[in-house]
Amino acid sequence: MADKPTDRNEKSGMSRRAFIKNTGLVAGGVVGGGLFGGLFTNQLQKKSPVTPHENTSGGLQDARVFINRAEDFDILSAATERLFPKDDLGPGAIELGIPYFIDKQLAGEWGMNSKEYMKGPFITNIQAAGTHNVKRDQDTQGPNAATQVPTPTPRYQSILNRSEVFTLGLRKINEVAQKDFGARFVDLDPEKQDEVLRMFEEGKVEMKGVGSSNFFSLLLQTTIEGAYADPVYGGNKDMMGWKMKEYPGPRASFLNDIEKEEFIKMDPVSLRNYQGH
Repeated sequence: MADKPTDRNEKSGMSRRAFIKNTGLVAGGVVGGGLFGGLFTNQLQKKSPVTPHENTSGGLQDARVFINRAEDFDILSAATERLFPKDDLGPGAIELGIPYFIDKQLAGEWGMNSKEYMKGPFITNIQAAGTHNVKRDQDTQGPNAATQVPTPTPRYQSILNRSEVFTLGLRKINEVAQKDFGARFVDLDPEKQDEVLRMFEEGKVEMKGVGSSNFFSLLLQTTIEGAYADPVYGGNKDMMGWKMKEYPGPRASFLNDIEKEEFIKMDPVSLRNYQGH
């Protein structure tokens, strides 16, 4: 007479109950991420310490993905270097890879305004175009206006997306430099480059579809972000921006150090440290 299924499993050293129990633990740890599964699989894995390493931006980060014309990229590099120049405290925009950071942002959702409503009508004041309309007192309109949480008008106010604003703005910088100083922007001395940028900051330059001061604000904003964002986004090369600030980078926990009385200086780590190399 043939053995019962239960008998065969027991003879092979594995009962059905044990099989279901063990496979359930593995599934919980690998697929479901459950508590018991985590306890089970953690016994099988040795955690490797997170160690900082240099060149976290990677060689592929130093490549243009949006700006096609080398002249436009040179203007961007020179302008950001004036906004974030190299000094005794640390590297400048070019060394930090900020132009490449901005280039990558312009090629993505932010640069293409993928998440903004981009249909008209737009405000007619061109100097305010390219930003959100914060002047309109929206909080006093509509039902429950007396109790609703105050919010600015979340409405992008230009027919141009940010990548188009940058393209026009960079070329306008060069145009103003040649008109007022007789040379390309990249060939001007730093003081004259500052004068050109100041004209944009003060809104003295006429641009089509966007206010020049708003373009300058975007340029300044992305320059600062490129200096201190995680290197995986293309800037802050080798975490040099963080090293100037003594910022340790994203860490899962400070549990082992939180009770210590003395000041702890840590080498920064990037999000790339938590990924496969």
